[in-house]
Amino acid sequence: PPILQQASNKAMQTLRSALPTASAALSRAKRSAPWRLLPPAAQRVLQRGGVGERNRRHELPQARATRAQAAAATKGGLGPALHGHRCFASAAGEHSGGGAQHPNIGTFSSDLDFVGKFQEPFVTYRVLDDDGNIISGATDPNVDREQAARMFETMVRLNVMDSILYEAQRQGRLSFYMTNYGEEATHMGSAAALTPDDVVFGQYREAGVLLWRGFSMQEACDQCVANEGSSDKGRMMPVHYGSARHNFHTISSPLATQLPQAAGAAYALKMQGKDACVVCYFGDGAASEGDFHGALNFASTLECPVVFFCRNNGYAISTPISEQYKGDGIAVRGVSYNIKTARCDGNDVWAVYNVMKEARRIAVTDKVPVLVEAMTYRGGHHSTSDDATRYRGSQEVSVWANTNNPIARMKMFLDRKGWLEEGAEEKIREDARKEVLDALIAAEGKKKHGTDEVFTDVYDTMPKHLLEQQEEMKRHLREFGEEEYPILKEMM
Repeated sequence: PPILQQASNKAMQTLRSALPTASAALSRAKRSAPWRLLPPAAQRVLQRGGVGERNRRHELPQARATRAQAAAATKGGLGPALHGHRCFASAAGEHSGGGAQHPNIGTFSSDLDFVGKFQEPFVTYRVLDDDGNIISGATDPNVDREQAARMFETMVRLNVMDSILYEAQRQGRLSFYMTNYGEEATHMGSAAALTPDDVVFGQYREAGVLLWRGFSMQEACDQCVANEGSSDKGRMMPVHYGSARHNFHTISSPLATQLPQAAGAAYALKMQGKDACVVCYFGDGAASEGDFHGALNFASTLECPVVFFCRNNGYAISTPISEQYKGDGIAVRGVSYNIKTARCDGNDVWAVYNVMKEARRIAVTDKVPVLVEAMTYRGGHHSTSDDATRYRGSQEVSVWANTNNPIARMKMFLDRKGWLEEGAEEKIREDARKEVLDALIAAEGKKKHGTDEVFTDVYDTMPKHLLEQQEEMKRHLREFGEEEYPILKEMM
């Protein structure tokens, strides 16, 4: 405004020679609104009449920048000093000035209001109804009979593998196991929409994704038994699968660690110019970890081509979602990070497939992150270390198994299409049972990795302290031997 420009110019010219005159001019300037928009440091510079030439040589860069801002304000009416800051609008939508403004402010209002939640629940995308019919108006996945049959077969094979290996753990043949009951559609619907070049970071309930990619029952059993055929050399807990051949990073037990790793891997794909994305699976419980928020923020600000896939199965081990969060699920958190987000029916294999297919397209084409929340239900115990009957009733589990079962919904869809022959499911189960039992027996007959593997694959050249520990362990085993450590008989 002219009054500020005139008053400030006059103040700068006369301050040294006539302080009373300058004070009067500054007083008039202070009564104008733009003066109050200047930072306090800039106001002090104006009040002092600027910085002398002699002192300018000793200014800190911050002070020099402040003086430049103040000088620009006196010459250009604040415009140049605030270049790059957008103007703001009043509640009525009218332009109300050219002052400094935070870029996240859209409109102002004189009405005080605290926003507690979104006005409407996040919409859940669906293709199949509970009886396996494609809903009117829904997008047909346009999958041929061969692929649909393979998806169903893999869902059933996973279910059979879970039942046998779970019982094997109860018999003492495995140390630990986790089933995937009730979540098979999240595996197959998402995996079928990806390409082999897409990189996967799993949590520990995505075995079906690996099976779809060609991971064999024998490889799964070898890993669970921890024998010489296991790619992790027997170092990991059972079901902590990994396969470089299938672009599937080894699973780790600490919750949510894979999320920031996935963001970094996606950034690497972007820098390499690859036509692929990263897919990171996690549960609703992992979304309560700090790594979840850090990963989404990194992915959003760095524009990483990653699809964060949340399996919201209702429970974080024994903690139900009603006690875990008060917001509208996990999807709303993606929106707050400016990430394109969708929620789907996680027990509807075609809803998951369509959502993942589009999410992958967005991530690869636009080079941005996407968040998918699949609403499903954990049909089994969290793991063999958990007893779910202590925190939920059998009736709840039964209702989900009998009315919203992903395998049953897929089967009804195939039946209506005429794509499933009579007795096909029974045949798949029979063949899968034989395959898993044979693989388990073969895995139990293989040697274990030797004790030297405890120390390798961390450093390129083993450091002195590890060499000393290795030698100490060898002395101990020579002294006590197989009598105290019978497992040594099973090692390579």
